[in-house]
Amino acid sequence: MKKILVTYKANEKEKEFYRNFFQEHVISFLDDYTETAKKEKILLESDIIIAWNPTKELEKFNKSLFRNFHLIQLLSAGYDHLEFDMFPDKCLIAANQGAYATPMAEHTVAMILTLAKKLRLYHNRMAEGKFEQLKSITRQVKGATLGIIGFGSIGKEVAKLMRGFDVKVMALNTSGNTTENVDFIGTLDDLDHLLIHSDFVVISIPLTDETEGLIGKRELELMKNDAILINVARGPVIKEKDLYEHLKGHPDFSAGIDAWWIEPFKFGQFKINYPFFELPNLIGSPHNSAIAENIMIEGAGKAAENVKRFLNNEEIKGVVKRTL
Repeated sequence: MKKILVTYKANEKEKEFYRNFFQEHVISFLDDYTETAKKEKILLESDIIIAWNPTKELEKFNKSLFRNFHLIQLLSAGYDHLEFDMFPDKCLIAANQGAYATPMAEHTVAMILTLAKKLRLYHNRMAEGKFEQLKSITRQVKGATLGIIGFGSIGKEVAKLMRGFDVKVMALNTSGNTTENVDFIGTLDDLDHLLIHSDFVVISIPLTDETEGLIGKRELELMKNDAILINVARGPVIKEKDLYEHLKGHPDFSAGIDAWWIEPFKFGQFKINYPFFELPNLIGSPHNSAIAENIMIEGAGKAAENVKRFLNNEEIKGVVKRTL
């Protein structure tokens, strides 16, 4: 019997789910304890941790209390917020791979359509009393080329939804191979080729040492003058200054940004270093592409299934390489 500890503040519905799912094991919740000594005791005794951001959730505790951890299962699909040296080398860390792909893909398509149809621009003109039907030209999506940088669960869902518009799909992943129906598959070595030929570019690749700053001035200038760039991955995949300057200097180019450079989840605040929201060719969202009704329970379910694989000595999904 393993001891499982949930370190984030789960609501009662989530707690009930975990209790029912792990009936054969001991499941505890860190926020059920008020005394520091009891929290320290339960941490020291725990084998498996389920967390959103263990770096923040456990920052007040001595890392010697973590020495018995064998698995940290994240609720988040990303892991760039972690400080790996807090946890023992023997401890596996697993991201919640693909848990939020469906709502994130829907959000991505919504951003593409909003920008292609210039909904924000024409909404604002109507708010000014301007009804310019024949001058309010939009872009046809059918037959366009969609480029996806990071063809994992999210990228595949985006491709599936966009196929309904009869688009061509170009995609990049780590292997350069896929069984999905695409018109081109490659690796990051083919990035320039994808950028040059795509009308819409979606970034859904994890943030790593290799992908930080992947899209900068040179890459942006390779793209079509009227391209649409969507980032639902992590802000630092794009160079902030370069994106701002490109948007400002290329009014026909547009971007939808869901993932920002400085966000509360990692840094405790939201901050931008350039006035993006003064630009008419940008739409932004507060990194909520994954936040849909009942998604937290769904995410908890996928995380719990991965923990179950670990408990059954099966191969677990989303194991993180400690490279950041």
